[in-house]
Amino acid sequence: MNIHEYQAKELLDLFGVANSPGGVASTPEEAEKIAASLNTQNLVIKAQVHAGGRGKGTFKNGFKGGVHLCKTPAEIRDTASKMLGETLVTHQTGEEGRVVRKVLVAQSVEIQKELYFAILIDRAISAPIVVASTEGGVDIEAVAEHTPERIFHLPVDPLIGLQPYQARKLAKMLEIPTPLLKNASALFENLYKLFIARDCSMVEVNPLVITKDNQVLALDAKFNFDDNALFRHPDVQAYRDIEEEDPREVEASKHSLSYIGLDGNIACLVNGAGLAMATMDIIKHHGGEPANFLDVGGGASEQQVTEAFKILVADSRVKAILVNIFGGIMKCDVIAQGIINAVKAVNLPVPLVVRLEGTNVDAGRKLLSESGLKLTAATDIADAAKKVVAAAA
Repeated sequence: MNIHEYQAKELLDLFGVANSPGGVASTPEEAEKIAASLNTQNLVIKAQVHAGGRGKGTFKNGFKGGVHLCKTPAEIRDTASKMLGETLVTHQTGEEGRVVRKVLVAQSVEIQKELYFAILIDRAISAPIVVASTEGGVDIEAVAEHTPERIFHLPVDPLIGLQPYQARKLAKMLEIPTPLLKNASALFENLYKLFIARDCSMVEVNPLVITKDNQVLALDAKFNFDDNALFRHPDVQAYRDIEEEDPREVEASKHSLSYIGLDGNIACLVNGAGLAMATMDIIKHHGGEPANFLDVGGGASEQQVTEAFKILVADSRVKAILVNIFGGIMKCDVIAQGIINAVKAVNLPVPLVVRLEGTNVDAGRKLLSESGLKLTAATDIADAAKKVVAAAA
């Protein structure tokens, strides 16, 4: 689940992580009021969408940039009026862009130095790890490629957490001046507390800045959360903005389906994430383009299968559907009956290819063959891929 920058600032404030003051606005008047309350001529306004590259983006109304420096509340109001309700296009949104419904108004700072700081889960060591660099404000991937020696890694023992000596060590590795070591260490320790308390899978601060008036601030933060732990954090769940999500993914989440929309024309309905990935790979191998990742899980109900078909056929780009099921926990005859009932309920408008394997596979195949449905049976995953690519073409 992604959250907006202003929501990230709320979390930073809650855990005492130093950042620039500001607030979020939904109207130009609100933006002006926030700017006036900051009582400064150093102001910045940022469009709030779930996409990077906002500063270099362009609005469809012709206005350039989703991030602007301003001097007065009136200028903030004027800029907000050109952003709110308009569609911002960046390199991450695609040509369709994203509608800006909120803007963040904050105090801008004069930056002396930009750094990078992140905490994430390292699966190799099954523990949190801090990744930091003296090169902030740029893509960390580019730093890793060209100057990997400027990236530091510090594993953290999950039983005792980030220790004060480790925080000071990180500050020194980042070449933070001695008078600021205490403030920087406190910021790192509070970020780690936030990371653990909210079951984050990643907290990334880029840039972490040293200002010209000698402050250490988390200027921009991004969060990823462990979906399996969200039930413990209703406050984090409340941050979800479904307006920023693919409507198909929103609908799938209502039925506990794992769905990710893609750009192809062959829809996939599979049980198991690994099998779903393999299914997409083999479709590509045989010249097709997957339209989605859809994992119905090992114990999918008939209702879930029906809802999954509804989501698939709602995509106008879909020209064929591949159902690839391995019956383990869920027996093939039960899955087959679910497919039959779902297809009848949905009135499928495109070709359907079905491959079943596993427990009670013969009974499942018999049910499908006697169903009277217009479907194509496949003997194995390669055969299924060839048939569905041909059907889509």
